[in-house]
Amino acid sequence: MSTSTDIGTLVTRTSKIGGGRPVLTGTGTSVRRIVVLYKQGASAEEIARRLSHLNLAQVYAGLAYYHANRDEIETDLAEEETEYFRLAALHRKSVNRFADE
Repeated sequence: MSTSTDIGTLVTRTSKIGGGRPVLTGTGTSVRRIVVLYKQGASAEEIARRLSHLNLAQVYAGLAYYHANRDEIETDLAEEETEYFRLAALHRKSVNRFADE
């Protein structure tokens, strides 16, 4: 006899993991990480193969969370990208400053 899984338990938030971002319960893997791979064209099956510590149900739960909360996740991704480019610009300035000395 198999056991049922309440899909509502597959995604959680805690300030201790991922800074309060939604993560797949018990894994530390953020929904954002699943979404990035998905947006790069990976299927749910491919994501589960790449992140072998996840099962297919967990990947689909992450994708379901994304589709149900698209604005939240897209805002998070945009903020992350903005921060990346801000830090990259600071790094370039630092490297150029040392090159000029």
